[in-house]
Amino acid sequence: MNIQIFGKSKCFDTKKAERFFKERRIKFQSVDLVKYGMSNGELTSVIRAVGGLDNLIDSKAKNAAMLKYLASEQDKIEHVLDDPKLLLTPIVRNGKQATVGYKPEIWETCE
Repeated sequence: MNIQIFGKSKCFDTKKAERFFKERRIKFQSVDLVKYGMSNGELTSVIRAVGGLDNLIDSKAKNAAMLKYLASEQDKIEHVLDDPKLLLTPIVRNGKQATVGYKPEIWETCE
């Protein structure tokens, strides 16, 4: 099991996700999205797992509305890679599976 938690340092749900795995003594790697971002491969894998880029976008984020004006999906992905603050957090990735947001009912199956 190789769990990664992509989040923002000031995100309450990210802290709750980390606490969820710590309490169950499940090892995970925490990645600060704002500081380190995601690679193109990681983002593509998560997009596939959650059913599309739209399911990852935080509609309350600054500049989120601008994404709908970008022509292609690849342009949107590149914009998100440049500005990871547009992503909803936490993004919990376990291999080819991924969740967005605080989803303990799904994470229970990781144990």
